[in-house]
Amino acid sequence: MPEVRLEKITKIFDKNIVGLKDFNLQVKDKEFVTILGPSGSGKSTALRIIAGLERQDKGEVFIDGINVSRIPPQERNIAFVFQSYALYPHMNVYENIAVGLRIKGYSQNEIKTRVQEVAELLEISDLLKRKPKTLSGGQRQRVALARAIAKRPKVFLLDEPLSNLDAILRERMRTELKLLFKRISGTVIYVTHDQAEAISLSDKIALIDKGRLRQLGSTDELYYQPKDLFVASFLGTPPINTFEVTIKEGNFVFGPYSFKIPEKYWPKIKNISKLILGIRPEDIKVYLKPEPSSFVCNISTVEKMSGYAILNLNCQNKTLKAVVERDFITSIRGENLWIKFNEDKLYLFNRDTQQLL
Repeated sequence: MPEVRLEKITKIFDKNIVGLKDFNLQVKDKEFVTILGPSGSGKSTALRIIAGLERQDKGEVFIDGINVSRIPPQERNIAFVFQSYALYPHMNVYENIAVGLRIKGYSQNEIKTRVQEVAELLEISDLLKRKPKTLSGGQRQRVALARAIAKRPKVFLLDEPLSNLDAILRERMRTELKLLFKRISGTVIYVTHDQAEAISLSDKIALIDKGRLRQLGSTDELYYQPKDLFVASFLGTPPINTFEVTIKEGNFVFGPYSFKIPEKYWPKIKNISKLILGIRPEDIKVYLKPEPSSFVCNISTVEKMSGYAILNLNCQNKTLKAVVERDFITSIRGENLWIKFNEDKLYLFNRDTQQLL
């Protein structure tokens, strides 16, 4: 499988709507890279430009070292799996998998061999005579994947392929997809707005917003070493807590609260009087009674999840979220709790540029 490279891709739609702006991306051989971002950020536009279904206004697309910017889609040797699966309703599963191979002129024996191979790989051999309307969502998804794999493309492009599935099936299909592309050693570019999908599937994540790449890296890099406040805020459930703090007499001060600035942060905040402080909900320590250097917060709501709970805390009109073990909430008495921040896990952002310090 080859490398895919996008160089300074710009796409402007009607009424000066920016699809992509100076967008760069490199996907190495056999990598699984997810383009993640909010709705309208340019994720699908990037995928369609790689496929040749959309023409960029500026920039170049390279597949396997070849500039394919002016090569039509059918000659780029890619496979595109859509959100809607795009199965032909009048054809059975066998015919849906085989149709692309017939168009390319493969012999009947070669087509039969490839269809049987991918059907066995995806465990749909018993479905080959059935029509799409008789299949479940998960089965239709497997057929769409089988059709893509049968082509033996250089690159797989997947545009939110799991978004039509229910939560339980979506989770199971995530596991199957990861195992599948590991087995076939595919180069995969995957698009989603769902961070859980991106984190669980990807070797790397390309996080984009408003057509611009905000950060490319491993899931750990984006989560633990975000370049800016947008990246830090986009990844994480529940999201990171942020608030403005003032630096005064060696302390971080926000509202009536303050705590001593750990020594490790001093080199980052020279000549700075105000900044944005971030702390993830799992890095807030919660106590039932006052502890040294803790501050009191009022319980607004408690969200009970499967194995944990999310506390929504009102701390002098500032709402913070904290994650605790599910058993902890049974110990709560009254409306107040006391919290401390894990001082090794603070994120400091420039108030003006929102870049990580």
